[in-house]
Amino acid sequence: MKTSRVEAFSDGMLAIIITIMVLELRAPEGAELSALRGLWPVLLSYVLSFVYLGIYWNNHHHMLAVTSRVSGGILWANLHLLFWLSLVPFVTAWMGENEFAKAPTAVYGVVLLLAALAYYILQGRILAVEGPDSTLAHAVGGDWKGKISPVIYAAAIPLAFVHQAIAGGLYVVVALIWLIPDPRIEREAAEAETRSD
Repeated sequence: MKTSRVEAFSDGMLAIIITIMVLELRAPEGAELSALRGLWPVLLSYVLSFVYLGIYWNNHHHMLAVTSRVSGGILWANLHLLFWLSLVPFVTAWMGENEFAKAPTAVYGVVLLLAALAYYILQGRILAVEGPDSTLAHAVGGDWKGKISPVIYAAAIPLAFVHQAIAGGLYVVVALIWLIPDPRIEREAAEAETRSD
């Protein structure tokens, strides 16, 4: 089975998730700029989550672009990832509306951790189907980003109860690690095309 339906479904789900998240933003009652002051936690949590969803969309797109076929295991792993990403609007709203209180900030980290693990499982299922000589296998290599991210999330979750700014800072660090596009998949795909010509 081709990847086009999985890509279309996933793109649609991520668009819905982002739409739900933006609908949680409420306009202030006043018409002055000072009315926005009380919304900074909500806006900040929205921006962080939007960046995370963008990172997942970008990496998911690149990974499926070098995937030649889809198995039942890949379909279920993809749904598993989308499940955890679908919880992002809920934890974003809870964290933002409670001004980064300890419990919501920790639960936000739990969702990020489980989404990261789900992405790793999806990548593993694709690698099992594509094989060790696939473009994705060559591109992923040691995958230090994929290995360090869950460790940082796992540290941030209990640290949210020490001080939520520590956890928030660690969430930003992971986002910054992934924000710089990883050229490995594009480079490997281009080299694979050159080899096949």
